Amino acid sequence: MEQLRIDEIAKRLLAKVPEAARNIQADLEENFRAVLRASLARLDLVSRDEFEVQSKVLERTRSRLEALEARVKELEAAKSARGA
Repeated sequence: MEQLRIDEIAKRLLAKVPEAARNIQADLEENFRAVLRASLARLDLVSRDEFEVQSKVLERTRSRLEALEARVKELEAAKSARGA
């Protein structure tokens, strides 16, 4: 996840902390960031770029599969016509 997003989430969490505890703001903010990074690191996530690449690969694969399925049908029809 982008550093900017982590910072934004950490600031939102900090805004929920009571006023009395805000004097330790820097420590809390850094702890929020560390917890968020650790939690996100455990998730099985991919970057947007990787996702886009894999989507394009899948599109091409589907297209080729459809073409192959059509070709198999043609061959089966030709075989049936010769055998009939």
